[in-house]
Amino acid sequence: MAIVIIRQDSKIELWKNALQKADSSLKVYSYLEDHPKDEITMAVIWKHPAGSLAVYPNLKCIASAGAGVDYIFEDNTRPKNIPITRIVDPFLAGDMSEHVLAVIFAHLKNLNAYKLDQVANVWEPKDYLRIKDVTVGILGLGELGSLTATDLSKYGFNVQGWSRSKKNIDGVQTFFGEDQQQNFLGSTDVLVCLLPLTPATQGILNTSLMSQLPKNAYVINVARGGHLVDEDLLELLDSGHLSGACLDVYHTEPLPTTHPFWNHKKVHMTPHYASVSDTNSVMPQIVDNYKRLISGKKLLHLVDSDKGY
Repeated sequence: MAIVIIRQDSKIELWKNALQKADSSLKVYSYLEDHPKDEITMAVIWKHPAGSLAVYPNLKCIASAGAGVDYIFEDNTRPKNIPITRIVDPFLAGDMSEHVLAVIFAHLKNLNAYKLDQVANVWEPKDYLRIKDVTVGILGLGELGSLTATDLSKYGFNVQGWSRSKKNIDGVQTFFGEDQQQNFLGSTDVLVCLLPLTPATQGILNTSLMSQLPKNAYVINVARGGHLVDEDLLELLDSGHLSGACLDVYHTEPLPTTHPFWNHKKVHMTPHYASVSDTNSVMPQIVDNYKRLISGKKLLHLVDSDKGY
């Protein structure tokens, strides 16, 4: 029995070493090196090449090396009926919350606009907003969305959230289901997307949804690039319905240099780094799940294949 690490970045050796440091008895391989494919029972992956999971005849578990799992379901060649797990990182939700807070404060105090003015040698004081002036709406109230909503509430923001099923969060007004979505959107000045990416949420940030936001609303997408219809966002920005947007995720990453987001004055970008799993903090749960796998115990942080998260 052994573990294989499959990812398309420079972190394979980092993860391999961290796993072996956490438990020196583990047999861990990179998918790029020669290794006994029939011994592999767990694949620890992140945005793996399509088809790379199909070569392991005895694979018993697919473990996402992050909180997201949408990329796994996009691979139609993956072995079916195999449990999928994800990372639940205690630091991940906190990092996301801090990022969203920073983006919202920059929006309220015009920091992005002032940076553009600085580059253009323009001195132009602008009216700013206060915490009490805006209602922040969190689209998606999972682990990341719930903590972000709670933290914003503690700062004094008027916070509301929407989810597919009913949620109760102290200090946060919650909406659920399609019937309540319109009321949620109509009173949201800053919309933060923290939904999982599933077939039901693909392209959800479109003209139909975003046009229901009040005029001059601001959009923050820190979930997945697939949630956003890029052309619809640009149209709503250019028409003046939306005052701006801050994006951390994109359909193609890195974002192609020809994409109009790069030079749009109302679009502010970060390179998919709002929150990143801390390698050392997540290793114990991967090791624990591997031991559970080989001993036949129930795995932790299982993904619901029907829901896609």
